[in-house]
Amino acid sequence: MKYKSIKTILLVIAVVCFSLGHAQILEPVKWSTSVKKISDSEYELTATATIETGWHLYSQQVPEGGPIATTFTYASTKDYLKKGNTSEEKGHTVNDPIFEMEIKYFENKANFKQRIKLKSKAPFTVNGTVEFMVCDDSRCLPPTEADLVFNIK
Repeated sequence: MKYKSIKTILLVIAVVCFSLGHAQILEPVKWSTSVKKISDSEYELTATATIETGWHLYSQQVPEGGPIATTFTYASTKDYLKKGNTSEEKGHTVNDPIFEMEIKYFENKANFKQRIKLKSKAPFTVNGTVEFMVCDDSRCLPPTEADLVFNIK
């Protein structure tokens, strides 16, 4: 009898350990960057979010009481000046069932663009961070940060 109890307990422990070891980490958004030369002194930085099917990435402008807005931060250096704010595509504006309000979000892919004016002729890197939140039709993931790197040549 004791042998069966110990065997059952060990089996339960093994199943729990196996389940925890294979828990799925959800990362429904992947970020990539690109740089486009506009003129000798101006560049456009593009951060592209590739979003898994069924998930929504929220806009930079979100009503109070809604999800965390997508926010871009760029490290200040002596090499460049930001020109204006980060722009975003049109996206979809809908009555969100989770937050019960009208919210703009993106599906599948979204591009965010930031113009900069060069103060240096030498190659340099612009380091940035994006904070964002994603939801599907039944749940939201906690806000996440991703590092962005733009190489100016």
